[in-house]
Amino acid sequence: MWSGQPHPDEGHPPPLEAVPVSWKSCRESPGALAETSAGEGAQGEEGPAAAQLDVSRLRSSSMEIREKGSEFLKEELHKAQKELKLKDEECERLSKVREQLERELEELTASLFEEAHKMVREANTKQAASEKQLKEARGKIDMLQAEVTALKTLVITSTPASPNRELHPQLLSPTKAGPRKGHLRHKSTSSALCPIACPAAGHILTPDKEGKEVDTTLFAEFRAWRESPTLDKNSPFLGRVYREDVGPCLDFTVQELSALVRAAVEDNTLTIEPVASHTPPTVKAPAAEYGSTNTCALSGLARACRHRIRLGDSESHYYISPSSRARITAVCNFFTYIRYIQQGLVRQDAEPMFWEITRLRKEMSLAKLGFFPQEA
Repeated sequence: MWSGQPHPDEGHPPPLEAVPVSWKSCRESPGALAETSAGEGAQGEEGPAAAQLDVSRLRSSSMEIREKGSEFLKEELHKAQKELKLKDEECERLSKVREQLERELEELTASLFEEAHKMVREANTKQAASEKQLKEARGKIDMLQAEVTALKTLVITSTPASPNRELHPQLLSPTKAGPRKGHLRHKSTSSALCPIACPAAGHILTPDKEGKEVDTTLFAEFRAWRESPTLDKNSPFLGRVYREDVGPCLDFTVQELSALVRAAVEDNTLTIEPVASHTPPTVKAPAAEYGSTNTCALSGLARACRHRIRLGDSESHYYISPSSRARITAVCNFFTYIRYIQQGLVRQDAEPMFWEITRLRKEMSLAKLGFFPQEA
């Protein structure tokens, strides 16, 4: 092995520079240098092929990277899809919970509204029942007040000084208890008022078997008056009755006294008393001419006067004949029935009330013409 430098004169090329080589590498692989030298020589000779090999290696490594990246992205996508699926399931569960709560809320609201409507209906029913009871109670109070007023009016005709034996039958002697004399109520009063004021007394209206036909004009006037009953004589119904029945029935010969009697009848302040056989005349002047039991103060005719009238709170009495008493009684019966209708004591349909008024008008017409029942 030559280790020196050649002489320049010998014509040899300059010596190669020494390349440091690891002794261990040379020892372990004796042929490594040769391979390396061969490889370098081959690399120098095959440079383009090595470059192509490097490019192919780079491509393969980039493909591997892409594949790994694609797998990673697929895994992430799969995880995201799982999370979305879980979230969808959670949303669906929450949506079901919300729908259930909404249904329960609607049912609760409906039940509350139904309960509220039920309470309102019950309250309205109770209020209507209370108002009905109040109205009935007021009607009963008005009826009782009217009955008390009527009883007071009847009681006024009987005083301790001059008791009304018709109202106090115990004062009659046994021999006179049968055919009672004195102040007898007209049959129109008992038939018209007893079924209303005292239904328990056994008084029943006798049905009229005669043929009847309702006058449409009169019935229309009565129905219009019945809607709001009043004692105003300017209404068509009462105006006709005043003109056709009341006026002529109370039109007596003595005009001044007739006017006073008519006003007292309208004001319900007229009192009719039976005349006692031992009571002297008490009529004041200038009525002395008609103050005899043998002369009627209204007609001026010589008649046996068994009754006398008193106007309001006046102390004067006027003796009247049976015919005059029948005419006054017929008008009083009509006004009494009209007042009962106005006070709401007559609870009938319009047609029966109309026929009762027609019957009372018939009684006035008969009394006006001089027909009256004879007393026993």
